[in-house]
Amino acid sequence: MGKHNEFGKQGEKLAEAYLIKKGYRIVHKNYRYLKAEIDIIARKNDILAVVEVKSRSSDYWQDIADSITEKKIKLLVNAANQYVVSRDLDIEVRFDIVTVLKDGTKFKIEHWENAFYHF
Repeated sequence: MGKHNEFGKQGEKLAEAYLIKKGYRIVHKNYRYLKAEIDIIARKNDILAVVEVKSRSSDYWQDIADSITEKKIKLLVNAANQYVVSRDLDIEVRFDIVTVLKDGTKFKIEHWENAFYHF
């Protein structure tokens, strides 16, 4: 596995631990539907959070808005819809982003709720 893949998996584990600490229950990880993959699906109260995790090292930065394309958003929305329909859930769905920024040996985690809206 390449270093960036290992770092990505580490970022997902850190994001998962962060969400659990914030009161979320992880209901699915790496959910796949057609060409889409949802990194984390978490639930808190009556909200189902579809979470995209972005892991970065401090020597590379890209604006978060540029890192998730319209095509990626459509894939995530379709996958989330399939997840909800296939499980017959009646729940509000929200699309979040969690970024994990590595700075030396430390990690900074940020959580954007309602990071984008489905169309």
